[in-house]
Amino acid sequence: MTQFSANLGFLWTELPLPMAIAAAKAAGFAAVECHWPYDTPAEETARALRESGLRMLGINTVRGKPGENGLSALPGCEAEARAAIDQALGYATAIGAGMVHVMAGCADGDEAHAVFVTNLAYAAQRAAECGITILIEPLNRHDAPGYFLKTTDQACAIIHEVGAPNVKLMFDCYHVGRTEGDITTRFKALQPLIGHVQFASVPDRGPPDSGELNFGTIFAAIADTGWVAPLGAEYRPIGPTSESLGWMARWRQV
Repeated sequence: MTQFSANLGFLWTELPLPMAIAAAKAAGFAAVECHWPYDTPAEETARALRESGLRMLGINTVRGKPGENGLSALPGCEAEARAAIDQALGYATAIGAGMVHVMAGCADGDEAHAVFVTNLAYAAQRAAECGITILIEPLNRHDAPGYFLKTTDQACAIIHEVGAPNVKLMFDCYHVGRTEGDITTRFKALQPLIGHVQFASVPDRGPPDSGELNFGTIFAAIADTGWVAPLGAEYRPIGPTSESLGWMARWRQV
């Protein structure tokens, strides 16, 4: 049976984070994840997770100033990037989250590459002390123009360069679908490097039962590889989140 995680960066955004966690539990999600939970004290988030019985799979490092979209590939921002990594690891540890997505930011070129690799090595070392996995995620050029990580090939080359076993790829079917396509073949080829999977329809980033991708086929192909971790529902609902969940009962049986 395929399990799903509710990304509370997009789902139930009208609710405070503890209430959104409870809503995800009531809707039948097996886990939750979010983007930037830092406005909610960690003890409140941890309490909501305990009460729901759900685990927070992962969180993001902060985006920095408007237009930066992350800090870890920005030359000259090394101190801020490492502070953001420390902040995320501290919050993740306090709530029992197992993954931190280190956001690269808008940058390009060899210097940005070198800065990102160095910051990821720092993140990997710090995360290993906490038993946490570091994720990096390519973002498509339509939603995130100028973002440093653009393709899965680029991300995987960086993972190999860093050489730390706890640095993994966030495989987002939406971003891969908009940038590269061939999702099931690419997933199977990259599976040893994948730490988490997310999804939304292409091209509108809506619920997975709309758009041009057949997620019944995609979820079945992922399950056939032996993948058992919850898949992250990171889509923008049309209207109330609770009215966008018709897909879940059907595809939990995959």
